[in-house]
Amino acid sequence: MPFIETNGTQLHYHLAGQGPTLVFIHPPLITSAVFRYQMSELATSCRILTFDIRGHGQSAPSSAPLTFPLIVEDMRQLLDTLQIKQAYLCGYSTGGSIVLEALLSHPDRFVGGILISAMSEVSTPLLYAAIAIATGLCKSGCFLPLATLLSWSNADSPTTFANLYRSARQGHPENIKQYFAFSQQYNCTNRLIEIKQPMLLLYGNKDRMFHKYAKLLKFQLSRVTVKPIDNKRHQLPTKAGQQCNRLIQDWLHQQIDKKTLSPQG
Repeated sequence: MPFIETNGTQLHYHLAGQGPTLVFIHPPLITSAVFRYQMSELATSCRILTFDIRGHGQSAPSSAPLTFPLIVEDMRQLLDTLQIKQAYLCGYSTGGSIVLEALLSHPDRFVGGILISAMSEVSTPLLYAAIAIATGLCKSGCFLPLATLLSWSNADSPTTFANLYRSARQGHPENIKQYFAFSQQYNCTNRLIEIKQPMLLLYGNKDRMFHKYAKLLKFQLSRVTVKPIDNKRHQLPTKAGQQCNRLIQDWLHQQIDKKTLSPQG
């Protein structure tokens, strides 16, 4: 993966494939390495852009506190630098909240979104507590055990674990802490009705902690396609990679066909 200077920082990114651009956004600590199956399988039908959020993986640490608007601006300027005019977005877990923020902030630039195990708010005690614990562990002596735990929970094999852990441990604990903390207080649920771009919502039917958030997104988004994945929990990019990729590919093809057939297409 090469590096690029944008918005005053250095980002580690990977761009592959041809066709409409799909940008993947990872959650705190876990890096773009979590999208390994998407990078390898979807690049045959579209252009895949993955990157490590500043302060994560091999991207440079951030002197500015990490917030969703800052991450969205990094993405916007990254696309400018790569001369990509429009893109679809795909966010996993907390990365889905950044997708929502981007669609609200730049509706002409980001033309659709895919939400994987995502949320528009943190309003259940269990998820709030889990994020609070992770935030507190982003400090000396606790950071590597946290990286181990999250890498293991997202791994479908020893090789995946090794890749995730190697990348996660390179992150900057203070920036990762800021990402966790901002996600805990972020809430755009009352603005979801403003999102007019087409959306795809993927969630595991065994991901009980996130069932409430899936329902919120399903009923508040005006143009959403909902696809539950049977017998799966939260970690869909790695543990249900083939199912996710097939659904993403089919949905993207539908969006392209609609644009082609529309008078403005």
